Amino acid sequence: MEEISKRLERINFLAKKAKTEGLTDDEILERERLRKEYLSDFRKKMRSRIESIAFVDENGNITPVKRKDQ
Repeated sequence: MEEISKRLERINFLAKKAKTEGLTDDEILERERLRKEYLSDFRKKMRSRIESIAFVDENGNITPVKRKDQ
């Protein structure tokens, strides 16, 4: 979890720097890499949460959430 907060902190720092003084080419590449990593992690966690959801009907039958492509 600490890695994610450090990554997010760095993304925010680069965003502020981009607005105030601009970024170097290396910083632009770093920002893009960090954003992609952050979004990938976010999507994995969200998918895991959604896939753990199950609906229970009035008879107690449990129906897990299914992906559309399945």
